[in-house]
Amino acid sequence: MATYLAKPADVNRKWYLVDANGKTLGRLAARVAILLRGKHKPTFTPHVDTGDHVVVINAGKITLTGDKFRTKTYIHHTGHPGGLKSVTAEHLHAKKPTALLERAIKGMLPKNPLGKQMARKLKVYAGAEHPHKAQSPEPLAL
Repeated sequence: MATYLAKPADVNRKWYLVDANGKTLGRLAARVAILLRGKHKPTFTPHVDTGDHVVVINAGKITLTGDKFRTKTYIHHTGHPGGLKSVTAEHLHAKKPTALLERAIKGMLPKNPLGKQMARKLKVYAGAEHPHKAQSPEPLAL
């Protein structure tokens, strides 16, 4: 019996709608990353993007457990001497409500061109409105 390997032309993509209202950041990000990679499908192939499109609404109402809003820090380096910058989750959430969820999900995807292709199928919105009604995404309860 031969192992099945999906081909990019054979992939059937669906659209899912996920409501992040009151959900925990890491748990929601892990479930969405699985959908984007396609690991929920029996035709999953690691070197082919077999994932689905995911629209996340109400990302501004995401929660973190404990005191992480004030204590969790995101660090990046600008590339210049003395360019180590850090920002708390609370400040990042106030500045751009979708950034926390996008960053958590993208961190769970592969760090290569295939991961970037998977990340393009993620649409995150701070409120309940989204412009993807024409694709008729099916609601997904997580």
